[in-house]
Amino acid sequence: MGSSYYQFCPVAKAMELLDGRWTMLIVRELTSGSERFNELRRGLPRLSPALLSRRLHELTTAGIVRRETDGADIRYVLTAAGRELRPIVEALGGWGVRWVGEIGDEDLDPKLLLWDMHRNVDHAAVPVGRTVVHFHFTDVPAARRQRWLVLTPTEADVCDADPGFPPGVSVHASLRALVKVWRGDSTWADVLRGGTVELRGPEALRRATPRWFTLSPLAAMPRPATAAGRA
Repeated sequence: MGSSYYQFCPVAKAMELLDGRWTMLIVRELTSGSERFNELRRGLPRLSPALLSRRLHELTTAGIVRRETDGADIRYVLTAAGRELRPIVEALGGWGVRWVGEIGDEDLDPKLLLWDMHRNVDHAAVPVGRTVVHFHFTDVPAARRQRWLVLTPTEADVCDADPGFPPGVSVHASLRALVKVWRGDSTWADVLRGGTVELRGPEALRRATPRWFTLSPLAAMPRPATAAGRA
């Protein structure tokens, strides 16, 4: 965990546990439903496995996470102390939406976007059977350009390689444009009208696609009315 501040203040003592690099983002993933090591890695694609293991050990030692095993299945589950961090994570996210400026190109990651989208699918809106959504990101290097979601009325899977089924709909998009939709900075209507996102496939599926995703929980967070509102 973080180094000691040598203060009796409860804020200082809490930060000694939580201000290690990646720690709060691991907590974010745990509060979002990730429990297994590989699930956590999908939500934190730039975090090394070694550091993830170390941080999980530290969170377990601190009583924030409980490690549960069932044969070869290992899960990391928030304890009561960990669950109490959920409103703190949500408050930090809301503050970031309202007061942190434009995101940089280095902040854009198609793996993270698709992972977040897959856990915010409205399965009641997805067609019966299996629907493959192919994502082609026009503004990222070729090696990272293609991604797939496989949706059913009960499950959603992220695929970094072609799953071998024909896509029901293809999303040709600027990664930045789709991230802005996901964050609530733009709407599907905005980006489709502006041409930064294009849906290809049968008309019924094209029209339905935006309804399959419920967007980030922070997308509805109110923003300051103007840039001057940040002053």
